[in-house]
Amino acid sequence: MFKLAWASLWNRRGSVWLTVIAIAVSTLLLLGVERIRVQTQDNFANTISGTDLIVGARTGSTELLLSSVFHIGNLSNTMSWQSYTYLQELPGVAWHIPMAMGDSVQGFPVIATNDSLFDYFRYGNKRPLEFATGHNFAAASEVTVAVLGAEAASELGLGVADDLVIAHGTGEISFSNHDAHPFKVVGVLAATGTPIDRGVFIPLAGQGLVHGDYLPADEHGHDDSHEHEHEHGHAHNEPPVYTLSAVLLGLENPALALRLQRTVNTYKDEALSAIMPGLALQNFWRTLSLFERALVTISGLVVVTGLLGMLTTLLASLRERRREMAVLRAIGAGPVTILGLLVFEALLVTLGGTLLGTLGLYAVLLFGADVLQATLGIQVTASLLTTRELTLLGAIIAAAILLSLYPAWRAYRNALADGLTVKI
Repeated sequence: MFKLAWASLWNRRGSVWLTVIAIAVSTLLLLGVERIRVQTQDNFANTISGTDLIVGARTGSTELLLSSVFHIGNLSNTMSWQSYTYLQELPGVAWHIPMAMGDSVQGFPVIATNDSLFDYFRYGNKRPLEFATGHNFAAASEVTVAVLGAEAASELGLGVADDLVIAHGTGEISFSNHDAHPFKVVGVLAATGTPIDRGVFIPLAGQGLVHGDYLPADEHGHDDSHEHEHEHGHAHNEPPVYTLSAVLLGLENPALALRLQRTVNTYKDEALSAIMPGLALQNFWRTLSLFERALVTISGLVVVTGLLGMLTTLLASLRERRREMAVLRAIGAGPVTILGLLVFEALLVTLGGTLLGTLGLYAVLLFGADVLQATLGIQVTASLLTTRELTLLGAIIAAAILLSLYPAWRAYRNALADGLTVKI
């Protein structure tokens, strides 16, 4: 059976190859969309970990999440430094990371913070931030220093000891540059695959300086070192900035998160919002489920188109193969042989297409992952096929076998006399 099917396919190799390529492209698209969907969801969920609460001025959970974690958009309200002090003193708070945003460098967001970010921020499976080169703020002797995310450093073409100028606003083009206070790059973070990679991080006092909220010690006539001011986050009992965009909180006991969230949300001195990032990420992903389903549906339709192309090829070849089928019946081939031959041909074509499509997927993952990351911001890795991906491949093969039953039945129904009679 195999030799007969292979010989028949080789005799029609031109049209067969086109069908194989169509199925391969369909398989590549289906598996690629599935791989991107799953790994994007995993990367999305792993953007931040180990943070129990995110606190900001009263706003929606999505807006606070996008601003503090993804550095997208601008919060209409900010929280006062006094509220930040209140959060630090809450029982059960183990660490806190203040964030002030609103500036940018050529479209890359500027996040004013302190060294707590590098000490306590976690992503993925509670992985810490690491420096590819350089060091954090504390190792510098001034406040006009910056640490760059991996992508920001690459796109801006900056490294340690280079200068940069931050601009007011978050657009790629700004007409209000803070060029009176250039910042020196003192560190570049290792790539994380999260929005951290696009960040430009400066000390809180650095942002306060360019906005006029903070005055260095020498302008007050004192000899205190910048490093002392920088480490404590204030000078002369004044905060480095007067308002913050958000604060990330880590608790001694994560089970206290709900109670502390209620405490913050009912704080009377200022309207605050506290969200749990894990829950907020899940809720936000659900809002994107429509686009997720649309992608899967489109890729499924492409697979159906490829299988219908195979069906069309089989049906079109029946007229040319009527004499072949008639000869097979004349020499005693039964229904099982005729049906099995065409079904086996369809199986070989589909197996070839799915195998080629799977190899194409791994070629893209191995050689095109960096391009996808750089151009589309999509991070995918080459790993073994998942159970769901194997199920999808099985579904393609099963659908091909079912579709091939119709042309196989049509071939068997062709009359013997009709096949052997020469028509004029």
